[in-house]
Amino acid sequence: MNKLTFAPPVTHIYNPLDYAWAAHEAYLRRYASNQKRVLFLGMNPGPFGMAQTGIPFGQIAAVRDWLGIETKIGRPAHEHPKRLVTGFACARSEISGQRLWALFADRFGRAQAFFAEHLVMNYCPLAFLESSGRNRTPDKLPSRERAALFAACDEHLRELLRVLQPEWLVGIGDFATKRAEQVLRDTPIRLGRILHPSPASPAANRDWPSIATRQLQTLGIWGTKVESKREE
Repeated sequence: MNKLTFAPPVTHIYNPLDYAWAAHEAYLRRYASNQKRVLFLGMNPGPFGMAQTGIPFGQIAAVRDWLGIETKIGRPAHEHPKRLVTGFACARSEISGQRLWALFADRFGRAQAFFAEHLVMNYCPLAFLESSGRNRTPDKLPSRERAALFAACDEHLRELLRVLQPEWLVGIGDFATKRAEQVLRDTPIRLGRILHPSPASPAANRDWPSIATRQLQTLGIWGTKVESKREE
């Protein structure tokens, strides 16, 4: 990934797998050491989530308090003055991550209960910023840049699937689902999709937890009984 180049309007590229590797490694060692029934796939780091914590959808409070991970976070070599990386001291909250992890916490109770069969990863590890500080998503990159980026991301996703052997790959939003669909050709892994929890989506602002839960129940991934209650 670090060998790829991107032209304006992209001016800054953050790779949390470099400067926030300690947190990401802790996430993998703690929660990705076994095969999974369900792999949730996001798009790429958000500026106040994984870009700060190194964890997919890594809203500060969720990572620290529910996942139990808090480490020192480094800084990107080329940092945007409007998007500073302050790690767990970041005062901004990533709403998508807050919604996603709150759903899992509400249903499963303990993080260990969720991660026994589930894992959340991102398709792309890079965050792209424009000169204004605006986030630029991978689907908005020029076709030549997308081709090189997607080739590397597809290869990594195939490796994830080989190691984790999931029954389901669930795209969080349209982008991740479409990329998953390309990778899953000629495999027995089943593809699902849930609505992305981003506040930029009007639909997600209308009780996203209930919508996502119904989608997972319709797919047959989750039952109607709450897992955390069943544990009790």
